Amino acid sequence: MSRELKPEEIRSLFDTSKLSYKTTAELSPLDEIIGQARALKALDFGLEIDKLGFNIYAAGHPGTGKTTTVKAYLEQSALSKSPPNDWCYIHNFKNRSEPHAIELPQGQASIFKKGMSDLIENVRKVLPEAFQSEDYANRYQVALKSAEEQRGSLISEVNQIAVKKGFVVQRSQSGLLVVPTLEGRPMEPQDIASLSPEKLQKINKDREDLEGHLRNTMRQLREIEAKAKTALDELNRKVALFAIEHHILFLKQKFSEIPKVVEYIECVQDDILASLDAFMPNSNDSETSPEILLAIEQYFRTYEGNILVDAEENAGAPVVTEYNPTYINLFGQAEKEAKYGVLSTDFTMIRPGSLHKANGGYLMIPVQELLAAPLAYDRLKRALKNGEITIEDTGESSGVISARSLRPEPVKLKVKVVLIGDSEIYETLYTTDPDFKELFKVKAHFDTAMDRNDENINKYVAAITTVCNKEQLKHLTGKAIGKVIEYSARLVEDQRKISTKFAEVVDVVREASFYAEKDGAKHITHAHIDKAIEEKIYRSNIIQEKIQEMIARGITLIDVKSEKIGQVNGLAVISYG
Repeated sequence: MSRELKPEEIRSLFDTSKLSYKTTAELSPLDEIIGQARALKALDFGLEIDKLGFNIYAAGHPGTGKTTTVKAYLEQSALSKSPPNDWCYIHNFKNRSEPHAIELPQGQASIFKKGMSDLIENVRKVLPEAFQSEDYANRYQVALKSAEEQRGSLISEVNQIAVKKGFVVQRSQSGLLVVPTLEGRPMEPQDIASLSPEKLQKINKDREDLEGHLRNTMRQLREIEAKAKTALDELNRKVALFAIEHHILFLKQKFSEIPKVVEYIECVQDDILASLDAFMPNSNDSETSPEILLAIEQYFRTYEGNILVDAEENAGAPVVTEYNPTYINLFGQAEKEAKYGVLSTDFTMIRPGSLHKANGGYLMIPVQELLAAPLAYDRLKRALKNGEITIEDTGESSGVISARSLRPEPVKLKVKVVLIGDSEIYETLYTTDPDFKELFKVKAHFDTAMDRNDENINKYVAAITTVCNKEQLKHLTGKAIGKVIEYSARLVEDQRKISTKFAEVVDVVREASFYAEKDGAKHITHAHIDKAIEEKIYRSNIIQEKIQEMIARGITLIDVKSEKIGQVNGLAVISYG
């Protein structure tokens, strides 16, 4: 049953006589989070459970401290977790467009990259020295001499047969030719034209016989050339391997417990031995253009590896907040550069995203920005379901014509994702997206109000003290505290509650501190709090005043007296801040 309220019932004043202190300067700062027991319990559960799909959605109104609270909780939890491993991308010698991903123990990525860099530097130094040595020159000449002797023997043999038949063997650009002779010299065209038909027929028959020998000789020469090339290649390989083997073995022993690294070092060794010319100095280096020199250096850098994640300095699990969760910012990309009018890329241009940086730890994302970014939300769900981070070209994945890009090997993913948003978005996703309820099974709901009791009020004031100390604001007197508590109850529209929209309350304190400084006051008084609240309202209530003026002037008619049949009075409450 409705009744008319007494004046003292309309507003609940705070009794400042209950306070045991005169100003907030006498209080100790509060480190804990107040008024959010339900949300904190959900966060504890969500951070402790290590199962697929138990990611967290932190829901609540703006100003309730969601982001600050969640970040503090994540950072605290991260300290008790092991640091993540490092990740590198390395060259794929079989398919350069699909670079391999390597996981290394914490802090080993930079050591691996430095080791590979030192290896290539040493190889570029020792290989030219090995091939310029006197020992190599002697062995090379022996191999060449053997082949030359065999070639000379074959040519001499076929030439003797040719001489007996009245021919001579001559070299040409197309190979060996047999030419008839006259009195010990090769016949000229006019000599051949003057021959009798019988003599010409005999010469042609002898030539056909000799060309059969010649073809057989040519085949044997090609075999000798092939064997000589094989012998020289084997010599070069042995000399090069002898020169670089101890450098290779040293690096393999250093990473002997990481099979994928050992395998890669062996591939590097094979590639070096197959590309010896690239390591030989050019006699015209001084005349080489800067572009070519840069290309040479880039070629050698492909052996080193590209560090994607270096967790060397991490004391615990990483905590990453991505405020702009676009697809590229989350998943990274393979950058491209223009060379001679063509876009090109390689594995050294792969850049990590927030998922890579947060891998093995926690990633906090504002859900509204995530949903607004094309592809980002769908790809994030796929990454969480598959447990891997795949870097794709957005143009290719969406069917748009794009320059040829890389397809890097996916990186294994183990991360706890925390979405920050309001309850409306949560309800929409929960009811319309089947994947959402499977991937974000923990809801941490931040309340807008807490009970107005002595314990909570003391914590509330201690929290204000923390802000004053941190931001160097002036401290509040007892009466100013009372005004803040009353304002907080007004925000939540309940005399038995106080608001947990701490951001709005603290904004009033900040503004009151500004007015206290202007007045030269030592502390914030109740007058400064009143002024801050009044000024805040005044800056936003021009529409309210216009409406009240229209009512007062009779432009808008409001009838609240007596009764009328069939008439319903409407009430609209509109907030403009």
